[in-house]
Amino acid sequence: MNISNPEAASGRSAERLVHVPLEGRAYDILIGPGLIGRAGGEITSRLKGRRAAIVTDEHVGAHYLEALMDSLQTDGIEAVSLSLPAGEKTKSLEHLSTVCDMVLTARIERNDAVIALGGGVIGDLAGFAAGIVRRGVRFVQIPTTLLAQVDSSVGGKTGINTRHGKNLLGVFHQPDLVLADSAALDSLSEREFRAGYAEVAKYGLIDKPDFFAWLEKNWKKVFEGGPERIEAIAVSCQAKADVVVEDERETGRRALLNLGHTFGHALEAATQYDSSRLVHGEGVAIGMVLAHQFSARLNLASPDDAKRVEAHLREVGLPTTMGEIPGELPPTEKLLDAIAQDKKVKGGKLTFILTHGVGQSFIADDVPPSEVLSFLEGKRPK
Repeated sequence: MNISNPEAASGRSAERLVHVPLEGRAYDILIGPGLIGRAGGEITSRLKGRRAAIVTDEHVGAHYLEALMDSLQTDGIEAVSLSLPAGEKTKSLEHLSTVCDMVLTARIERNDAVIALGGGVIGDLAGFAAGIVRRGVRFVQIPTTLLAQVDSSVGGKTGINTRHGKNLLGVFHQPDLVLADSAALDSLSEREFRAGYAEVAKYGLIDKPDFFAWLEKNWKKVFEGGPERIEAIAVSCQAKADVVVEDERETGRRALLNLGHTFGHALEAATQYDSSRLVHGEGVAIGMVLAHQFSARLNLASPDDAKRVEAHLREVGLPTTMGEIPGELPPTEKLLDAIAQDKKVKGGKLTFILTHGVGQSFIADDVPPSEVLSFLEGKRPK
């Protein structure tokens, strides 16, 4: 697998391509500006169907739905659309039912496509629907947030939330194409972009220390746009694609992609997925700092590594402590309950992604709950 630049063939100098060679289900990730306006041509060159059901949210739809519909129509794709409320609470059984009903009403067949136009919430929800309607129809991801472009749009994990926790209902359903329009990120708020950046930094912290060092020097240029932004997205997508090809169903190495997520998901559940208090990337940022601090507490890594991670994420503007989450958090025992409900728990034993240092993450099985409880109690805001 490699990252390529199809500049010579297309004349689109800024565009990058990452190929995901899953056997029988290979697909491309295109990264660059203007891809929403070219979506119809990219889809028709890869898929046989000529119908599509677009799922978006009210915020994203106001910016990009018309351009996408025009592109599809120009290339002979008959499309319908559904705009849902924005926010994490849209990942629900109620909205899943609404999406499935729309897809069936539109008579989307197996060779036709469900298109997710939006961030991770829309991608997870629409992908789940695409995976279960007619036992699986084609699926195209058009992620419009940084977080979705570098993480949730790649790898085929779909799902919704329940009162028991995040993403506990879902299926693995790989996309047939990912169009990451880097220009769409210009419409994000600073908070949304920062939240997505947490997932970019994650890839460096897992096993790419040189990439993390590059981010420490170039993060401002990534935020500003241009070639550094596209480079960061491409490296992140390639990193995730490499892991997905090796471990599609998260039975081994893919669990490393959850660095920071076990703590982060528990904090999201503690805030009842209220985005005014905490969004996913912010939870991941705090979670990654906690994972490095917990590793240091267990004498697995130097405290200096935890300080370095915290310093970089803080410089970017991300929260790094539980005390920065607005409002009261539930008792520590409730946070531990949320961790115990996590998908990475096996046989009731706690599994964490811990680290021996920057870029040296590993899967730790059977972490003592008492150690986690004591650690979290010490990290609570005083």
